Amino acid sequence: MNTKTKQNINVGVDTGKYQLDIFIRPLGIYFTVSNDEKGIREAIKEIKKYKPERIIIEATGRLEMPFILACAKANLPFTIANPIHVKRFAGAIGQRAKTDKLDAELIAHYGEAIKPPLSTLKPDTMQLMSDLVTRRNQLLTMQTMEKNRLQIMPKELAMTIKPVLTLFKNQINKIEEKIVRVIESCPEYQAKNMILQSMTGIGKIAAASIISNLPELGYISSKQASALVGVAPMNRESGRYKGKRKIQGGRPQVRTVLYMAMMSAMQSNPVFKETYQRLVAAGKPKKVAIIACIRKMIVILNSMLRDGVMWEAPVAKN
Repeated sequence: MNTKTKQNINVGVDTGKYQLDIFIRPLGIYFTVSNDEKGIREAIKEIKKYKPERIIIEATGRLEMPFILACAKANLPFTIANPIHVKRFAGAIGQRAKTDKLDAELIAHYGEAIKPPLSTLKPDTMQLMSDLVTRRNQLLTMQTMEKNRLQIMPKELAMTIKPVLTLFKNQINKIEEKIVRVIESCPEYQAKNMILQSMTGIGKIAAASIISNLPELGYISSKQASALVGVAPMNRESGRYKGKRKIQGGRPQVRTVLYMAMMSAMQSNPVFKETYQRLVAAGKPKKVAIIACIRKMIVILNSMLRDGVMWEAPVAKN
């Protein structure tokens, strides 16, 4: 008797930079493939044989995207799991050991027990979003290069650069408008967008930038979120030398957008207004205080997306 169709098949996928570990539950089948086009093609072919109820893959930000796109194109049911939820599930069932195989098996078990809702993202929507973000980043890079040239070139050549900067600005605006339209056309993006914009100070462009440039948000820790944006202060110590902590790295595109959002939030959002004023009153330089506010904002947004809750302004005390 063929039992494959009698069982609810859940496939857990543990994502690595170079490898995908796959566990098929309850059949106990485990295999690995390379996290590249060839490996993903092999995985999809093998998984299709078992007609899974769902394929569960942890969100890492970008590493899982090629596999997810392949699942969508193959009409396989998939769900993108929040790593924090999977970790809590592991604690609930008392699993402490960690290996690639055990992680894949845990993810499959999580899918079977919790039955997280399937994703409705379509491959063409995901690809379009990815392409728009890529193109936006390319334009921003070229814009920065031209701005740098404007600073060093003779004044008589400035007129050859300024029209190019205007062109870049217009094209970036058009790309951002398209990103907003894609978000508004997709229920899953809409849900994120609604949560993000519920925070006073976060508008359409800031929300779109977070969704497109920081897809990990809501799936990672507060420290990881701050580091990805580039607002986590880094120590500068060597022997007896102790320098001032400075921010570095991260994703400048989203950090720039959040910086502008914070300028608005400090005027209209009492939480960030109070935080900024308190830090400045304590002697912090204004720019340092702003970065600290952005760090607080990204931590709160990460929690909101993780828990699926809207922003709630604190009740004023009498």
